[in-house]
Amino acid sequence: MSGYLRRLASTGAAYTAASIISKLIAVALLPIYTRYLSPSDYGAAEVLFAAVVAASIVIRLGVVEALLRFYYKTDEDPDQTVATSFSALFWAGTISALVLLPFAAPISDLLLGQTDTELTRIAIGGLWVLTLSEYLLTIFRLDERAKAFFAVTMASVLLTIPVTLVLVVFYDLGAEGLLLGSYGTGIAVVLFLIAYHHKRLSLIPDVPLLKRMMRFGLPTMPAELSLYSLSFVDRIIIARSLGLAEAGLYSLAVKVSQSVNVLVRGFQLAFPPLAYSIVDDDEARRAYSAVVTWFVVLMAMVITAIWLTAPWLIRIFAAPEYFGAVDAVGPVAAGTALYAIYMVLLVVLGRTGRTEFNFPATLAGVTANIGLNLILVPVWGIVGAAVSLVISYSVVLILMYIFTQRLFPVPYEWLRLLKVVGSSAVLIAIGEVFVPNDGIAFLAIRLLLIAALPALMILTGFFTPSEKKYLALLKDPAELMERIKAAREQEAESEESKDQGLSEIYEVEQMNEDLRN
Repeated sequence: MSGYLRRLASTGAAYTAASIISKLIAVALLPIYTRYLSPSDYGAAEVLFAAVVAASIVIRLGVVEALLRFYYKTDEDPDQTVATSFSALFWAGTISALVLLPFAAPISDLLLGQTDTELTRIAIGGLWVLTLSEYLLTIFRLDERAKAFFAVTMASVLLTIPVTLVLVVFYDLGAEGLLLGSYGTGIAVVLFLIAYHHKRLSLIPDVPLLKRMMRFGLPTMPAELSLYSLSFVDRIIIARSLGLAEAGLYSLAVKVSQSVNVLVRGFQLAFPPLAYSIVDDDEARRAYSAVVTWFVVLMAMVITAIWLTAPWLIRIFAAPEYFGAVDAVGPVAAGTALYAIYMVLLVVLGRTGRTEFNFPATLAGVTANIGLNLILVPVWGIVGAAVSLVISYSVVLILMYIFTQRLFPVPYEWLRLLKVVGSSAVLIAIGEVFVPNDGIAFLAIRLLLIAALPALMILTGFFTPSEKKYLALLKDPAELMERIKAAREQEAESEESKDQGLSEIYEVEQMNEDLRN
């Protein structure tokens, strides 16, 4: 199992390098943005950013997902697949934007609870940008050109930052500055990528091929949209019931939880190739169980750290009027971690080919999320939204677990999972109840509580005898590195002679994340 865990860690790091850097930069800029943007402006921008992603999922109609599958099918022409999918997305994005522009005012009223036609028009233009930028970056993934993907993504980030700062800080454009900075520079990146890939693109689709791709991709859209709605609907309900200022606070809580998002993103991209490369079903079951256990350990450590240090993080990265976001940070981080576990169960469905069970689970989660938000947000404010997120993802996980265990039973280590989750919950409760959230001395106490998590796991008997041997090696880092190096060399030799099935990752990969970072 250790070999699979090493592969998962190494590929996850490689896939998420650009995401990690861009999110670190985004968090580092929060002190500037929150001092030049009111919570209402920040809330309006974040609601529209999320709306653009949701709308993009709809107008894509599963074409990107179909591309990632059809490109590798032996009976399809990969070049024609790229050309046809681009033409479909280009016209879908262009026509959708043109149709939506006259309705900017009512869309603004629906999403923001107020009329801001100009801001909404910018977001509609951003819909075209996001849809095409996602597709054009996907071409690099098809060719497994990770360096090119990283270079273009980072160039986009480094271009967006100064433009956005100028618009927000010097021209005082508020929410418009955020959207213009993100999507205005995005146009330049899209045009560059179109010119770069122009020999592979076309504006005229192969209609029979497009029909085949739509039959595959269209059924993935409802599940994808319903899943994303879990992190989108709550902001609309907050904006409409509590106001844009509270939506801004909730968005900041989401932003402060970015470290969990980075890990989830890495897991999302790294786990499918590992999972599908395991041919033997019994070995796959054992590997999936081990991956879940150790990913929960990692998530527990990160969530404990974020939850207990949230007051100080908010003070560092945001203006004083944003401190109200602190109570939602921990639950939002926990909800994001639950999404990562959902990805494991989604891969299990992919292995069985019974992906039709995904949509009922996510639809139930969305339904629960809407109902809970309507009940809890008026009572608990943004904390109610965060709690709704956790419960809704739990509903999705329970249903997915029931479905997958019927199709492909996995022996999850429930007792060990209970020990690590329980240890984390106890430490968080102690910190929240008994340790104040202000002052260096109390921060030091909370840091000690975070550091106590491994010790508490040892006391509860979480670690197996073999794992304790690895822990003992921490006293001798040089020997530990030698063992890891030897294991990697042995693993590389054994993998040279067999197909790892990496192309199949594209059956389940989702790119829901807004590339504006």
